[in-house]
Amino acid sequence: MEHTLVFLDGGFLSKISKHFGNGKYLVYDIVKFAKNIAKKQNLECKRMYYYNAPPFQSANPTKEEETRKKKYDQFVEKLCESKEIILREGRCQRLKLSNYFVYKQKAVDSLVVIDLMSVPIQHPEIKKIILIASDSDFVPVIFKLKEENIKIILCTYYEKGREETFSTSNYLIKSVDKYVVLTKQDFEDAELK
Repeated sequence: MEHTLVFLDGGFLSKISKHFGNGKYLVYDIVKFAKNIAKKQNLECKRMYYYNAPPFQSANPTKEEETRKKKYDQFVEKLCESKEIILREGRCQRLKLSNYFVYKQKAVDSLVVIDLMSVPIQHPEIKKIILIASDSDFVPVIFKLKEENIKIILCTYYEKGREETFSTSNYLIKSVDKYVVLTKQDFEDAELK
């Protein structure tokens, strides 16, 4: 079976998991999830790259911030037990808008692009890549990889209609060789034991 690499946008997966869980995050094995996705494409997952940002920590962290960080650290420790997965972390930025805070991941997409661009050099045997994301910022790197004869399979999730919670750019969908819409079953098939 042909090998592939799977690139997982953790923030995107988190949102989908919460959506499919009706407001509660689904609990699933990320390694098994990636392997199952690859297997459905008749590919064998050689390695996974998981991208996320640790929760925001202020200079004097609140109890809630400390609790989130502790849970995140436990998650990362468990995730990194697998030698098949590479964790890449950006950072979390907090912005104050009016009377509330908004949190945004920073540098995560840049890390994805760097790793995608390194595939032809570090993994010249890989001819198909699976990208689990929804961001059209990846289109330029997708076109560049296609010039290197690497096919891109996009696994994403969207709902039809401009006002829906989940949308994926037609530009992104048209840029890849194949796209697959993720389902709740994909998460359930990777149940965490």
